[in-house]
Amino acid sequence: MTKTVRQGQGSIISKGAPTEAILESISDGVFTVDDGWRITSFNRAAEEITGVSRQEAIGRQCSEVFRASMCETGCALRQTKETGFPVINKSAFIIDAEGNRIPISVSTALLRDEEGFVFGGAETFRDLSLVEELRKELESRFRVSDMVSRSPLMRRIFDILPQVANSDSTVLIQGETGTGKELLARAIHNQSHRSRGPFVAVSCAALPDTLLESELFGYKAGAFTGANKDKPGRFALAEGGTLFLDEIGEISPALQVRLLRVLQEKTFDPLGSTRSVHSDIRVITATNRDLAGHVKKGGFRQDLFYRINVVRIDLPPLRKRKEDIPLLVEHFVARFNSKQDKAISSVSPEVIALLMAHEYSGNIRELENIIEHAFVLCSEGQIEMHHLPEDFITGTHPSPEQGGMNIAFRALESQMIRQALRRNHYNRAAAARELGMHKSTLFRKIKALGVSLPKRDGRSRSKN
Repeated sequence: MTKTVRQGQGSIISKGAPTEAILESISDGVFTVDDGWRITSFNRAAEEITGVSRQEAIGRQCSEVFRASMCETGCALRQTKETGFPVINKSAFIIDAEGNRIPISVSTALLRDEEGFVFGGAETFRDLSLVEELRKELESRFRVSDMVSRSPLMRRIFDILPQVANSDSTVLIQGETGTGKELLARAIHNQSHRSRGPFVAVSCAALPDTLLESELFGYKAGAFTGANKDKPGRFALAEGGTLFLDEIGEISPALQVRLLRVLQEKTFDPLGSTRSVHSDIRVITATNRDLAGHVKKGGFRQDLFYRINVVRIDLPPLRKRKEDIPLLVEHFVARFNSKQDKAISSVSPEVIALLMAHEYSGNIRELENIIEHAFVLCSEGQIEMHHLPEDFITGTHPSPEQGGMNIAFRALESQMIRQALRRNHYNRAAAARELGMHKSTLFRKIKALGVSLPKRDGRSRSKN
């Protein structure tokens, strides 16, 4: 006998052989529960995604079967039961029978009898493992360690990083303040064979010369007044790993001589010591100066310059890679959401346009500070103009003759297309429909704007 029930906002489902055949044939997992949250049906796809057979599932509490991220605090079915409205494509994850974390999207509806009384609920869930793989594939193209970029200037740096990391040669990183020189040094360290060793960073401009010497090389007890016990220096602390010397152009000529000896002979002398110490470290240096010009003016030793300039990487300022601004904004929004336990969704188009028009004398660090300021004032939803620092708003003047607004428009259009693709699991036809354009127009814009796509799109499905 077939029983007719109502689901959600009035749609009718007949529970019988035809309906069961349909539920068994679809690729989405489907299950139903009664008023006590006990599972009453469990289709084939639900078995495959969870690794739990229907014999095991039926009769058990749904939270026991799924162990989903939303079970304890944000149950989608409970929300539907309390509000009467269905949940559509809510992101979550479940733990399958083997303990693996499976990303899913969830949709729910109420089950009603012919008289309209609620007697249970239905939930469909889709395995998003492939979509997560696609997301990671795309992200890996734009990310190296904590650095994100789609700029051709940065891509060239990303491309050579594996070879640079595999070498033990000294590296000189040149770039303006705030361009991410220490992040690049960490990326080199993390990809190297020394990645399990320490990464020790020293700002050479932060200490006077006498203190910097003892900070770098350490000292023995009695080396000077107040030296009551031995103290290891940064060279010793970095043993087996990487020593990052930031603002190398600021050190004095006397200290340059000592540093040159360490790099040449791989040994150093702690202050007050009569015995040299062997050093097994990789040295990476950085400066915001034109160090070659500094050498010509006599402010930096030429022999030390040649020693540290074995591999040189020039980090471009943010004003020369403005196509990275939307990507960096997304990166900072995600980071501050996690750090501050917020759920800011995005920034408004007007904010993006203003961010694109700014020149950023402080580079990426300045952009990060602007977003952090907005997070202080914005509690939820979207970052708007009134969340930005006042001096930033008044000091930023778009310059059409320099192409600023054109760049901003292209970046905004690129961001909208990427977000639509992500929402539609990289199904380009579905994204085109959402954006209200023909798919051939979308393909043309993707190519013109340089929007990167995964090798597979959201229509693909892994085969068992």
